[in-house]
Amino acid sequence: MQNALGLAGLAALAMALAPPSAGVAQVLMQRDVSLKMALTIAEAAVAECDKAGNSVSVAVVDRAGRLRVFLQGDKAAPHNIELAQRKAYTARTFGRTSADWASRTEPGSELAGQRQLEHVIALRGGVPIKVGDDTIGAVGVSGSTSTGDEACAMAGVASVADQLK
Repeated sequence: MQNALGLAGLAALAMALAPPSAGVAQVLMQRDVSLKMALTIAEAAVAECDKAGNSVSVAVVDRAGRLRVFLQGDKAAPHNIELAQRKAYTARTFGRTSADWASRTEPGSELAGQRQLEHVIALRGGVPIKVGDDTIGAVGVSGSTSTGDEACAMAGVASVADQLK
């Protein structure tokens, strides 16, 4: 009996000291866009577009693609609400600018079917928020020119660049 208990104790100790296997549950530690970061990005994007005289809508989404912050300029068009959010979602989902994604999914390409996904849009103005290669969110801007939307979104991300290192 004592021998059996000794063997059971050794087995338990070996399991406790063994490295975790693929089947062991683990806590994931992930970076995400905070409320303060999202607000800073959105305000910087609006300010950049204001310099050019453009009243825009800005959406910032988190790593799951959920809306974190939304700002709408005083004279922004109502449809810009949806466009800004869809641009941000597209950039977050694919981890690249919405313009880059649009060119990769041109009609006739093997990725063209991705354009049928819900909430994505093939328009310039969505920019991912990255820490290294990890996409932690995105910003979408609508209401300027297409290149202006993207420039304002990039200015928003640049405003928190020191926090993304």
